[in-house]
Amino acid sequence: MTDEKNTDMRYAVLIDADNIAGKYIKTIMDEVSNYGTATYRRIYGDWTNPSLEGWKKNLLENSIIPVQQYGYTTGKNSTDAAMIIDAMDILYSENVDGFCLVTSDSDFTRLAARLRESGMDVIGMGEQKTPRAFIAACNRFKYLDLIYSEKKEMAKADEEVKESKKASVQDNLEALKSAIVDMVEENSDEDGWMTTGTLGTILSKRYPDFDVRNFGYTKLTPFIRSLNLFEIRVHRAGPNNKQILIRKK
Repeated sequence: MTDEKNTDMRYAVLIDADNIAGKYIKTIMDEVSNYGTATYRRIYGDWTNPSLEGWKKNLLENSIIPVQQYGYTTGKNSTDAAMIIDAMDILYSENVDGFCLVTSDSDFTRLAARLRESGMDVIGMGEQKTPRAFIAACNRFKYLDLIYSEKKEMAKADEEVKESKKASVQDNLEALKSAIVDMVEENSDEDGWMTTGTLGTILSKRYPDFDVRNFGYTKLTPFIRSLNLFEIRVHRAGPNNKQILIRKK
């Protein structure tokens, strides 16, 4: 089967909590959403085990139903059995078009193959340690640790760009403050006053890329006020004629 995506497909997402860490929850749900809708969302494990604590905070937020399985005997994985039984029940209900099996355990290899034999689209998800046999049994397989690391790197890069932009804006602001002071001193009247309209005109001529929105404002006067360098006065020459004047403090 090709990797062509049909976002109308319905998937049963079954997660083996014993083999997959809770930090991958967003990666899992994002990847499933690329292919369709997660109509069943179940996760299997012994929820009395402290090692699964990292999953608990994610369950409600992602509407995932936890299925409790106690370890009745040593060396036997009851979680695997419960997940396999549920998968077959869902298969026979004919309510889904595919399954997303989230595990790094080779014990689910036969389940993946059986679901494919029934015409189901099977997406496997796990870490790079996942045995090749399980990977080959799925229609497609997603390496959660690789996707997770890539997204972390992208988020880190985005943050660095944002910080760089902040620094750039701050550097520009310091240079702009000095330039505005010079403009006011050079173009003010005998009392040191200058209209914001005149200032805006000169700014746009000297700095074609100047835009107060770059500094978080929508109008020039609030931006000038934020600099805390000028007195501001409103002069009314009539009911519809208002001038805003500034003067260096």
